Amino acid sequence: MNINFSEVPSPCYVLDESLLIKNLELLDYVQKKADCKIICALKGFSFFNVFPLVGKYLSGASASSLNEVKLSFEEMGKEIHTYCPAYIDNDFEKILEYSDHITFNSLNQFEKHKDSIKKSKKAVSIGLRINPEYSEIETDLYNPAVKGSRLGIIANMIKELPKEVKGLHFHVLCENDSFVLERTLKHVEEKFGDLLHKVKWLNMGGGHHITRKDYDVEHLISLIRKIKEKYDVEVILEPGEAVGWQTGYLVTTIIDIVENNGIKVALIDSSFANHMPDCLEMPYKPSVIGSVEKTKGKHMYSIGGITCLAGDYIEKYYFEKELNIGDKIIFDDMIHYTMVKTTTFNGINLPAIGVWTIDNKFKLLKKFGFEDYKNRLS
Repeated sequence: MNINFSEVPSPCYVLDESLLIKNLELLDYVQKKADCKIICALKGFSFFNVFPLVGKYLSGASASSLNEVKLSFEEMGKEIHTYCPAYIDNDFEKILEYSDHITFNSLNQFEKHKDSIKKSKKAVSIGLRINPEYSEIETDLYNPAVKGSRLGIIANMIKELPKEVKGLHFHVLCENDSFVLERTLKHVEEKFGDLLHKVKWLNMGGGHHITRKDYDVEHLISLIRKIKEKYDVEVILEPGEAVGWQTGYLVTTIIDIVENNGIKVALIDSSFANHMPDCLEMPYKPSVIGSVEKTKGKHMYSIGGITCLAGDYIEKYYFEKELNIGDKIIFDDMIHYTMVKTTTFNGINLPAIGVWTIDNKFKLLKKFGFEDYKNRLS
């Protein structure tokens, strides 16, 4: 890590360009070895300043709204694969104009919009999202296969594919490895194998943790090849987190330290609720650079956000030295599912956004202020 954090304003998301390139090179390796397409899911990674770089390696983008579609078109300019749980009528014509693939969540949605696609001058490949009713995701908030899920068509609801449908799409993974995918594919094949023989492409969605250090990339490649050979389909993966995985940081500063019943809390100029929401939703404890294991740390602190939400904190961080007001608290792995989910609750400014370039220079891309807060309200 070569970043000089003293050059970075606080709070600020900082992407390390060299780490992003490392991820992209690995994803491109999978693409080429498996002869598949890997596209970037904007719901997890919408850092559009680096979209030209992403587009040099990946096949395109995955979008779930008109805004994501337009951002993909304007900033990456490659294939756009669009899926929405339900398409807003006023948005659909524009989505159709920009998209190369459009996947429908239900047969109702397909029937509603198929005539618009037929009339369109642009050739668009149509898909349906299927639900294999199997997932190993433990947190229900993130599990698309829970009983009664609104996401995807279950097997007993579809026996024949409309002739216009050229692809199938499933998405039931979240930070999973290739062996979870292997077990998932067994359920997909058991329930939808007959339909797979009738389509041209299979989108395996996101949640593939390909860029994690212990991920078995060669096993993934073998799985993709087997599916391609068995069903004669093009395979598409659309990770978001794997693109931005461990590529950057959220730099914050301690602005106060309080103590209550022997528990010290370092208050920072940022917020878990506003700027790192997955930490509270999942929940998970983000890594802080310079913190240590309990056995090595003499000083324990909770870290608290700046909002008035009582639960805007995470406890039990250990440090070898006492913390002081003005010290930097730097959260690791804060580029995916952060900027795309931020809020201005309590009128708290959004963190600035910057890049640490491959030339070892900090480039500030954007800062936020009162007008950004006000423009979201009325």
